[in-house]
Amino acid sequence: MTLKTITPEEAKALGARGAAIVDVRDADEFAREHIPGARNAPLAALGPGAAPQGGILVYHCKSGMRTKANAAKLAEAAGLCEAYILEGGIEAWKAAGLPVAADASQPIELMRQVQIAAGSLVVLGVALGAVVHPGFYLLSAFVGAGLVFAGVSGFCGMARLLAVMPWNRALRA
Repeated sequence: MTLKTITPEEAKALGARGAAIVDVRDADEFAREHIPGARNAPLAALGPGAAPQGGILVYHCKSGMRTKANAAKLAEAAGLCEAYILEGGIEAWKAAGLPVAADASQPIELMRQVQIAAGSLVVLGVALGAVVHPGFYLLSAFVGAGLVFAGVSGFCGMARLLAVMPWNRALRA
């Protein structure tokens, strides 16, 4: 079954009539910014019949790509509920001028932290390799190999390390 996509305005109207707005992003993304009244149900945790039965559900992610790519899984999780996908995700919601609950004190999303750290280490390795000693190019090679391993295996050591950093402590609590 495919889920119908709806505009942010249609989603807001459904929410006003009691529909559940379900944010399928990870908890760290949800903590930083979400639609007021939305509940967080990370995509990885959704299973068949995970939604309350008999209601209306509006699923959303950041840009709509995650929800579209996982529409079959979301439909299965919705069970007998009437379910929709918010076209364009929370980004389209904001572009439509609709309110979001933002908490800038929350750390940025873990995957963005990984991207910043990995990119910084690669640039540092290249700069030190060019200026100090060619052996520093190995730092860039090590980070690149780690990213390839993470992509192939699904295990990201850098994400695990960053998750236990003090600034991410609130996410683990």
